[in-house]
Amino acid sequence: DAATLANGNVKGQLKKITLVANGGDGTLTPTSLSGGTTITFNDAGDYVILLWNGSAWVVIENVGTTIA
Repeated sequence: DAATLANGNVKGQLKKITLVANGGDGTLTPTSLSGGTTITFNDAGDYVILLWNGSAWVVIENVGTTIA
């Protein structure tokens, strides 16, 4: 599965994204991501918390995902 994430609206905005059920890898492609271009969720329970800094999403917590 694949999904996209638009840029944030307000500096300081937070998003927590979790893979709920494992049906294979899930790939998230934010429009702007600091330190990479995609986030891949491998197993159910994997999650990231993202912070919008005004110009890109910044990963502030990562459990089980791969940032590339």
